[in-house]
Amino acid sequence: MAFTEFIKVINTSDLPGLGPEVRSSAQPSAALAQAVDALGLGGAAAGLAKAAALLWHDHLDESHTVSQDIGSTDGSFLHGIMHRREPDYSNAKYWFHRVGDHPSFPALASAATDYLDAAGDEALTKRLAPGGHWDPFAFVDAVEAAVHYGNPGEIESLQHVQRIEFETLAQSFLH
Repeated sequence: MAFTEFIKVINTSDLPGLGPEVRSSAQPSAALAQAVDALGLGGAAAGLAKAAALLWHDHLDESHTVSQDIGSTDGSFLHGIMHRREPDYSNAKYWFHRVGDHPSFPALASAATDYLDAAGDEALTKRLAPGGHWDPFAFVDAVEAAVHYGNPGEIESLQHVQRIEFETLAQSFLH
């Protein structure tokens, strides 16, 4: 229930970019804070949901402020996504090292593989989930390369994978 309600809070008509750009669909941070508070989450889930909502809605600095104070692997995961979008790719990798083998990685690898296979992007599947195992460092590298070379097709695919990453992470801390 909490996950479904959280997805309603963050819902936008478009996907977040891979970088720091702010979309017109992004909601103000104060409105997001109120909406997350209204979910009635307790403990660590409340901070994680706030950091995640801010991140989804392109408030990278505010998300960073919240996530850097969350000492769990979930907090490190959000922190890594934020630095990847910043873009500070080496710092993102530092935070993904701190994440280690996150419990959401199997579901993430499976869902990302399903999406990329349906999109006909077997090469990207092999890079991001070799042998069916999620590689967050390969995802950072793929984002960096796609943004650097301005490959619109790959950027769009990676945005969808980023959505999958985000949702599987949120599902793990809002179960």
